[in-house]
Amino acid sequence: MATSLGLRRDDRDSAGSPVNVIAFFMFAIPAFAGGLVALLDGNPYWAVAGVIIGYVLGQAPKVAAQWERAVLFRLGRYAGLRGPGLFWIVPFIETIPAWIDQRVVTTGFAAEQTLTADTVPVNVDAVLFWMVHDPQKAALEVQSYRNAVSWAAQTALRDIIGRTSLADLLRGREQIEEELQRIIDARTNPWGATVQSVDMRDIVIPASLQDAMSREAQATREKQARVILSQAEVEIAKSFETASLSYQNNPVALQLRAMNMLYEGLKERGGLMVVPSSAVESLGMGGMMGAAALSQQQPQRPPEPPARDRG
Repeated sequence: MATSLGLRRDDRDSAGSPVNVIAFFMFAIPAFAGGLVALLDGNPYWAVAGVIIGYVLGQAPKVAAQWERAVLFRLGRYAGLRGPGLFWIVPFIETIPAWIDQRVVTTGFAAEQTLTADTVPVNVDAVLFWMVHDPQKAALEVQSYRNAVSWAAQTALRDIIGRTSLADLLRGREQIEEELQRIIDARTNPWGATVQSVDMRDIVIPASLQDAMSREAQATREKQARVILSQAEVEIAKSFETASLSYQNNPVALQLRAMNMLYEGLKERGGLMVVPSSAVESLGMGGMMGAAALSQQQPQRPPEPPARDRG
């Protein structure tokens, strides 16, 4: 049965159930005694009186679990907190409209189709870890503290998404989570609840935007690859400049380098190398190239005539 604070007693765990053994005996003993006296005296009113007395006494003992606090009202006015363990109330004068759970609560919340600062619709899923640190405020300051915390978290998430661009939303999750925790905690502290952490589980963007971002990332990688190749060309050119200074006054070394280049170009069968005529004349590469070309050719024997045509 729902209470005036929006809390259901059947939401409690079995360890904190309002039905307890002591209450059962407080009801059973007067009811059994009244029935026994009615049987001996022959007056059924004793049994009715025993049941009524047992019912009233059975309302007095209550048991709260270790993580629970019972909010006690006396004639409609707040009278304090009770628990954990066994405690007693005055039936029909004192009531318990709410049982406050002080364990850490996990609440999932989301912002669907929310526009970012650069007008991109996104879906964001997050989870909130919070707990009640002041049961009195949770019972008296807000009608349903669980629903209030959940709505406060959702509105804070939408507000942050609306003030953040998509790039910052994807890159700066930790900062957004810290800001979310600060905003939600400021809203829920007057209700006796405190936020321990906020974790963003997933950020979903439109499929068309995902394709555009993928192409942008690919173009960026190609640009970086071309920049690296150009830097490599510059370094190679500097190395050639240094090598030319070494070959400038040493023609023997230059000729050996030319022979090595020729060997590297023609060592594979079918290789082809195009050499400027000036290099052939200045370095004396004509003889070397001719010898290399002859070595690549296979001597071919002329075909023999058929046997019937011989003679």
